Amino acid sequence: MRNFRIAPLMLVLWLALGCSPRDFLTRRLATDLIAGSTTFNATQEFWLRTGVVSNKDFVSPEYLVMQRRGWITGSNTPCPAEVSPPPCWDVVLTPNGVNVFRGILPADTSLSQYFNVPAARRELIQVTGISKNGATAQVDFRWKWVPINAVGSALYNEEMQYASAVTFRHYDDGWRMVENTPANSDQGLDDALKNAEPAQ
Repeated sequence: MRNFRIAPLMLVLWLALGCSPRDFLTRRLATDLIAGSTTFNATQEFWLRTGVVSNKDFVSPEYLVMQRRGWITGSNTPCPAEVSPPPCWDVVLTPNGVNVFRGILPADTSLSQYFNVPAARRELIQVTGISKNGATAQVDFRWKWVPINAVGSALYNEEMQYASAVTFRHYDDGWRMVENTPANSDQGLDDALKNAEPAQ
């Protein structure tokens, strides 16, 4: 009689050992895979151009924020052949702007007129739902920008949340998140973040 009780326990134990934690797509696994991915953790950068810029760049939302903060100023100037549409602006950092950017940029950046400024990183708030369909699943999640310096604080609203959805696939070694979207495929994380919408 005792052998009959041990046999089912051994079978359950054998099946449990044959399964990996990645075989079950839970919110915790989805959270770990999204938050740990290279794509999600990529720093958001702002590209700042000083010198002659087109009116289109000078009146962009980012440049307007920099102007309102008193970090850049521009004077009207003739457009060179490679810059359009007119009018053009000669953009320079103000003394206040030099102070702000000095602590953010590497020392050799001063020789350049076009440089990238690390501004923010993403923070995963929560996985809000998982919809499975066979070997694929769609994971809905919310995230926000977290500024990493004064430029990030000026450009990104830390209170604003975004809703995204990313595709997961079940492989022989468990569930994996689709990082980049292959042709004729479901949405990968890179596209999910680019297509994020403000959360309701």
